[in-house]
Amino acid sequence: MSTALIADDEPLLRERLAVHLQRLWPELQIVAQARNGREAVELFDEHQPDIAFLDVHMPGANGIEVARCIGNRARIVFVTAFDQYAVQAFERGAVDYLVKPFDEERLAQTVARLRTPPVRPAADELDPLLDALAQRLQQQAPARQYLQWIKASVGNSVRLIPVQEVVYLRSDTKYTLVVWNGGEALIRKTISELADELDPQRFVQIHRSVIVALMQVLQVTRGANETADVQLRGRPEVLPVSRSYVHLFRQM
Repeated sequence: MSTALIADDEPLLRERLAVHLQRLWPELQIVAQARNGREAVELFDEHQPDIAFLDVHMPGANGIEVARCIGNRARIVFVTAFDQYAVQAFERGAVDYLVKPFDEERLAQTVARLRTPPVRPAADELDPLLDALAQRLQQQAPARQYLQWIKASVGNSVRLIPVQEVVYLRSDTKYTLVVWNGGEALIRKTISELADELDPQRFVQIHRSVIVALMQVLQVTRGANETADVQLRGRPEVLPVSRSYVHLFRQM
């Protein structure tokens, strides 16, 4: 039995896709539905589906970033409102796409392709496609203002921590541990909320519970089962890199 993940930030679209898939492919088991990109990565790691339907525009992490995390572990179908340029890019890659608003006839074509023996692209085939789509998405996105200060309670005081001094952040149940050059503190904000507010050019999530400042990374050591460890500059901590985020350091 084939399994699938659906990721879209619009509940009605998730449900519509699930209903159509159930009618066209009754044997397909939808094992999870994600509301945003980060949840999609977590649910993919948990359920390991054969197929991932990814909305291109999602908060937290867009569909292209999720596809990078999944790599060639599943067959990818993008659900997109992209223009013809991007559609052509999809067609050149070993992935499928649905243009919103899709109809059942077009979805039936996708299902027919997915029911054939899987052909998953190698990393060297998939990466250039995702790079082109990511660049296109970045060009279309409006400029964003990212977090500049993090407010943290230190004793009886409130400390304003400049984000350029942050070394890493680690999830601690409902709190997040912020480690910076001058110390550390717990804040009442989840790692997911912070990931959405930090500049992705300066900070990367390397584990579902860890975000690290790229400038603080000294080296990355590959481990077993496609995992890795991050060694920091001038610090003894070693941070884990889970399988879904190893691709971030592929060229390092």
